[in-house]
Amino acid sequence: MRPIGVISTTALFLLLGLAVPAQARQEKQEESTKPPKQEQQAKPEKQQQAKPQQQQKQQQQQAKSEKQQQQKSQQQAKGQQESQQKQQQQQAKSEKQQQQKSQQQAKGQQESQQKQQQQQQAKSEKQQQQKSQQQAKGQQESQQKQQQQGKGQQQKQQQQEAKSEKQQQQRTEQQSHPQQVKRQSSQEQHRQQSEQRGAWQQHRANNWQSEHRDWQQRGGYNGYRIPDDRYRGYFGSGHSFRIYSYPVMLVGGYPRFQYGGYWFALVDPWPEYWADNWYDNDDVYIVYIDGGYYLYNRRYPRDRIAIEVYLN
Repeated sequence: MRPIGVISTTALFLLLGLAVPAQARQEKQEESTKPPKQEQQAKPEKQQQAKPQQQQKQQQQQAKSEKQQQQKSQQQAKGQQESQQKQQQQQAKSEKQQQQKSQQQAKGQQESQQKQQQQQQAKSEKQQQQKSQQQAKGQQESQQKQQQQGKGQQQKQQQQEAKSEKQQQQRTEQQSHPQQVKRQSSQEQHRQQSEQRGAWQQHRANNWQSEHRDWQQRGGYNGYRIPDDRYRGYFGSGHSFRIYSYPVMLVGGYPRFQYGGYWFALVDPWPEYWADNWYDNDDVYIVYIDGGYYLYNRRYPRDRIAIEVYLN
């Protein structure tokens, strides 16, 4: 009886083992054949579960984008600030360079002004020194001229004294000579005076305004020049004389007279309206003017006669 029971039990388990897989396959087939309604119902739930995640992801991306935009704005602001700082630095540098340039220009102008002032001062001092030297030289020359004039006057006095002594000696000799010699000497003097008067009259003009010529018309004066110191001592309008108070002689038919240590010859005719004996009685003087020497007569101050100077 027992073995039969065991076999029955074993058979029962086998039936159950076969039945369970079959049922499982049937359920699986039923599930596969069942419409996907349940899946569709599960999908919204899944989407609802995934939606917060997407929103969170979008928010994260938006936050990231805003952060990037903020960083970009900060970088731009920083770049602008750096650019402004750089411009300010460049402007400050340019202003500093301009200020330094202005200071250098001002310094250069100041140095140039100082240099000009120093040069002007040195020039003024040099001119003052030259002026002082010229004044000292002028005083020295004036003293020398005065000495020369004094010497010349002394020589003139000596010459006059010698002449006076000679004349006195001649008078003494004439007094000691016989009367015949006196008559001959008087006759000789009278003859010479007559010849000289004849020579003077020969050089009298018929129409002086058309006949006379000054030195410029003659091509300029080329004769002897009297030294300045000598000229100032004996010549000019302040030194007048009478011709026949000094030696007179004829050279080639032309009268020459001596004055101031020089001989003078008339190269112009004398005016026809002057007195016949003007060379005896009129006061005359010699002037160097307009490039030549001229003889002036105080009675006729507008007229002048061209003359030439000779040493001997």
